[in-house]
Amino acid sequence: MDWQAPAISRALDRWLDEDIGRGDLTAIALQGQHAAAHWLAKQSGRFCGGPFVQTLFERLDPACKVQLLVADGEPVQPGQRLLELEGPATALVAGERTALNLAMRLSGIATATGELVAQLDGTGVRLADTRKTTPGLRLFEKYAVRCGGGINHRMGLDDAAMLKENHLAWAGGITAAIDVVRLQAPWPCRVIVEAETGDQACEAVQAGADGVLLDEFSPEQLQALVPRLRQLAPGGVVLEASGVQPEQLRAFATTGIDLISTSAPMTRSRWLDLSMRFS
Repeated sequence: MDWQAPAISRALDRWLDEDIGRGDLTAIALQGQHAAAHWLAKQSGRFCGGPFVQTLFERLDPACKVQLLVADGEPVQPGQRLLELEGPATALVAGERTALNLAMRLSGIATATGELVAQLDGTGVRLADTRKTTPGLRLFEKYAVRCGGGINHRMGLDDAAMLKENHLAWAGGITAAIDVVRLQAPWPCRVIVEAETGDQACEAVQAGADGVLLDEFSPEQLQALVPRLRQLAPGGVVLEASGVQPEQLRAFATTGIDLISTSAPMTRSRWLDLSMRFS
């Protein structure tokens, strides 16, 4: 990832402006002071966000130096040093809260993702995220999912055409909707159909869908349905299960599907507790 990408830089600048506002009123007490600090993990989990933290402090003041001691996605234990900083004390204090907030949020997502991915170990089934992300944080949160061992689904509506219940009703059905997208999409794209019944899933495969999202099916239903869908698509189709509770991951992974998509790392994770200590 390009840590200096315009989208990242704009977001970091906006968050710093949100916290600093007209200026840090404590800065006058620290003028001219050079300081050093370090980050500690206060819980076990997976660290995420180091390169963002590095970019944030460097944008706040180019004199700031950040040394990362732990790579993103690596497990950490309470008391472990994560990174070291040095630079103008005014900059280290001003950037502390924003940097910690971001890293704790992303580390929580990476940790939760890693716990779910571990349940799928050895099955060949991958864990994918969804578009249920915090507005303004999608790029960062989806990065955290990858650091936890998951994969990204669609970054946005322009990545792939996912035809859901409303699309299918308003477009005249599954086959009609797929045909229109294939003919009129402004660029080549994958077409995915969300199916709520076995008949819908079969029609989607026969109509040439690249993927089928099997929503709210039980493992027993998928055990019977997946072989039928594979026979209808000898060239291959990506079969994805959604609506899966975290405790059911292993049962779904034995049905022959390719993906399990879940919003749980975004919507259910807790921040990983981190702290910044001045040396």
